[in-house]
Amino acid sequence: MDGETLARVGYLAIILVALGGWVLVEFRQRMGQALRMALAWGLIFVGMMAGYGLWSDIRRDVMPIQEVATDGAVEVPRSADGHYYLTLMIGGTAVPFMVDTGASGMVLAGTDAERLGIDVASLEFRGEATTANGVVRTARVTLDAVELGPFRNEGFQAFVTEGALDQSLLGMDYLGQFRMEFDGGKLVLRQ
Repeated sequence: MDGETLARVGYLAIILVALGGWVLVEFRQRMGQALRMALAWGLIFVGMMAGYGLWSDIRRDVMPIQEVATDGAVEVPRSADGHYYLTLMIGGTAVPFMVDTGASGMVLAGTDAERLGIDVASLEFRGEATTANGVVRTARVTLDAVELGPFRNEGFQAFVTEGALDQSLLGMDYLGQFRMEFDGGKLVLRQ
């Protein structure tokens, strides 16, 4: 062991001796209770360590995230609900989208548009879109910079809907610039 590791082990030993001494003094008449408490806290500590160690695996199952592969492709795992979700950086703000190959345009939910600094109340909703929930009115907006991993678009046209939309949708006008492959539960986007 090098000197730094030895010093850390010594420091940890001093803390454990001090803590153990306190437990012996405090619980000298109730050692059974002290041992049960020590065991409970030990199990809590082990559980926290296991949770911390497994968090990256758990997070991928609960909230699948996109990754940029070494060849520059963007790989998107299929979510538990069967959809693919991408997060785009728009003007420096992360905006989550559901991939919707049935949508022709990029459609922003009102809440996402507001997070991007778009004044939804001042938009003129002149367009219409037919959705699974019926016809909704839309307003066209221009987004300064749209980024997905290494890919960047300037002055990209998108739509904001007047109706309630829980999730922004990523349609074919954006996805069309990529070669899309579905491979083993993953969507792979390449240019």
